[in-house]
Amino acid sequence: MSYIIGNKCISECDTACVKVCPVDCINGPITIDGLGKEVKTMGKDGIFGLQLYINPGECIDCGACEPECPVDAIFTSEKLAIKEEGIEVVERNYQFYNMSYGKI
Repeated sequence: MSYIIGNKCISECDTACVKVCPVDCINGPITIDGLGKEVKTMGKDGIFGLQLYINPGECIDCGACEPECPVDAIFTSEKLAIKEEGIEVVERNYQFYNMSYGKI
């Protein structure tokens, strides 16, 4: 199981969650290992339709990111994310890291 970033992050890309992650597993919206650094150069228009992602293979479920998200976009589990927003949210997080849901 992994924490999952949901739809509320789309067009937000606030990197407060990235700053507190002890294992550096939050990335995006473009690169899978950039720790959200590209957000700083993109501006609001540049991040439209984009979001951050949590690497499900590296997330240690510590919970540090969840309270830091200003838009409450982080789900504490894949199961909760699916219940609230649908399986597409979970699949999108896995696909960003070239993984398939259920195959870490």
